[in-house]
Amino acid sequence: MATPPPRVSCGSLLQELQVLWGEIGQNEAERDRMILQLEEDCLNVYRKKVELTRKQKEDLIEALSFGESDIDKILSALGERGSFSRVEKLGGSLMEQLAKVEPVLEDLRRRRDERVEEFMAVQMQIVRLHSEISGTIDHGDPVAPLVDETNLSLRRLAELKNQLNELQTEKNLRLQKIDVQINCIHEICNTMSLDLRKELYEVHPSFVELGRTTSMSISDSTLKRLAEKVHSLNQEKKPRLRKMQDLGSTLIELWNLMDTPTDEQKCFDDVTSLISVSPNTKMPQGCLARDLIEKVEVEVKRLNCLKASKMKELVLKKMIELEEIFRSVHMDIDSDHERRILNDLIDSGKADLSDLLTGMDGRITKAREHALSRKDILEKVEKWTSASEEENWLDEYERDQNRYSAGRGAHKNLKRAEKARMLVRLLDSLEEYTSRRQQKDEEKRRSRELKKLQEQFAAEQGGSFGMKPSPMRPPSARKPLGQSSNANIIGGTPTSRRVCTPTARKGGLSSGKVKEAGKAAVFIPSNYVALTKDGTDNSSL
Repeated sequence: MATPPPRVSCGSLLQELQVLWGEIGQNEAERDRMILQLEEDCLNVYRKKVELTRKQKEDLIEALSFGESDIDKILSALGERGSFSRVEKLGGSLMEQLAKVEPVLEDLRRRRDERVEEFMAVQMQIVRLHSEISGTIDHGDPVAPLVDETNLSLRRLAELKNQLNELQTEKNLRLQKIDVQINCIHEICNTMSLDLRKELYEVHPSFVELGRTTSMSISDSTLKRLAEKVHSLNQEKKPRLRKMQDLGSTLIELWNLMDTPTDEQKCFDDVTSLISVSPNTKMPQGCLARDLIEKVEVEVKRLNCLKASKMKELVLKKMIELEEIFRSVHMDIDSDHERRILNDLIDSGKADLSDLLTGMDGRITKAREHALSRKDILEKVEKWTSASEEENWLDEYERDQNRYSAGRGAHKNLKRAEKARMLVRLLDSLEEYTSRRQQKDEEKRRSRELKKLQEQFAAEQGGSFGMKPSPMRPPSARKPLGQSSNANIIGGTPTSRRVCTPTARKGGLSSGKVKEAGKAAVFIPSNYVALTKDGTDNSSL
């Protein structure tokens, strides 16, 4: 290792210079001048060095001051009340002080940068949420916000985070509302067999984009369009449901009318199950699809075609039933005319066959009620007819000379003859009562007519002598001549509608014939029954 050269001082060099000048023969004046020059040069070198050192000091002071100022600014921006003071916290030379300030400043700058990044992240989320809610994000990503580095306090950061939380809560609420609306649209589309993606795309493309590069739209306009879509689908769903309910009710009516087998009805269970369903009820998939509605309409049309032919048959059956009821109570009905009217109505297609059947059922019910009300009358008429037939048979039997022979069946004839005599006696007593009743009524009528004539004669006589008649009764109590309360109505039956008994057709009563000369009234038996075509007379015997 080489040894360093020996250190040379200024005095030794000046001595060496004096020796050299002596050897050269340099004069004294020249020597003084050169020594002064050397001293001046040394001063200049020292002067420069001092200036450089002074400048270095100033730079250190400036750096130290800038560091202290930067520290104060950062601390103020971070919201920390403490300050950094060189007098209080630093000591020693400027280099030592600067060495102490630099790590503090570096740490504060690192903290400031971290705080700025945190502010940037929060503010960026706030701006993005604002753009999502307002809908401006559809036009592009929002511009990154500028962070105010003069206010990086934790308080300000907390305020921004609270604002971010509120916006995030608003977004979550909107997402929940959108999710409910989309589920509603999905359910309606599932019920009516509609394309869900198409319906959602009409609201906003972000609802159907796969692998979304942007978030789902939650703007006010999107929410409004989504609500309108749900409303429009519900408005479309309601008439479909009503139509399907009407078709289901029609199907059940036609099935009941035509006795359709249960196996055929099962194919439309989804349709009939909707009859009592409200629009807000969850329904099976595809139950309101257009193709299903068309299918049900075709089925209803087919059943209506079958109904027309079967209804004609049912109406004619009802007509036959009505005729039988009228026939059973001896009432007339123009069957041919009724049948022609029914056939014309059915063939024209203008009449509602269901209403026609309902009307026929109503007529049948009324006819049955009427027949039941005439039951007692008919029974009495049948008894009268039977008694008359037995009377005729008894007359023939009594004229038979061999009635007491011991032939075959004689004992039966004897029993029948005994029974016939009992019926005839009842018939005779009834005829005698009727005859006496008619005689009394006739006497009353003649008595009233006689009084009437007497009053008229008295009035005429009084007029000729200037006297006023004294009526026997008030005018209001008088009745027209020949009118009697019992003359025309006996047993509640009009004389204009009478049915003659078999004995009357024979010319008289079996117990004794009533003959009176000059008699103008027609005697009517008290058991007279009037059978009208329209069945309006329900009077009893």
